[in-house]
Amino acid sequence: MYPILLPLHSLLRWLVLAALLIAICRAFYGWLNTRPFSRHDDLLRHWTATICHIQFMVGLTLYFVSPLARYFISHTGEAIHMREIRFFGMEHITMMFIGIAIISTGSAKAKRKQTDREKFKTMAVWYAVGLLIILSSIPWAFSPLISRPYWRGF
Repeated sequence: MYPILLPLHSLLRWLVLAALLIAICRAFYGWLNTRPFSRHDDLLRHWTATICHIQFMVGLTLYFVSPLARYFISHTGEAIHMREIRFFGMEHITMMFIGIAIISTGSAKAKRKQTDREKFKTMAVWYAVGLLIILSSIPWAFSPLISRPYWRGF
């Protein structure tokens, strides 16, 4: 299961980032140009949050089969002092949970807003904050702290 989930999680990251960037750009454009909040915008809001939820569920499943996370869970006192194991055992999952919670909250709030401008504003702000949190906790290939490849093969 681990050899399938790890590349899937890595691949889905790009779908999450693309969906969030498209949704945020469209939300800022609609908010700043006082455009009507169309059915397409609502579908984008919904599917962006859904893609994030799918990625989170794949990541959560991966967490419980990952050797790094298992080691962290069974040797927390020792593992907390190991940067890579602490990152994947605690920091990554915590920050991603917070990022997804913010995106989910933003989606729900935007759905319930009365005016189109409020919907766009809510979506733009909450999704942008969620994206920043997610970006800060991805193990980028260029990171000097924790790095992973941009693409993982199946």
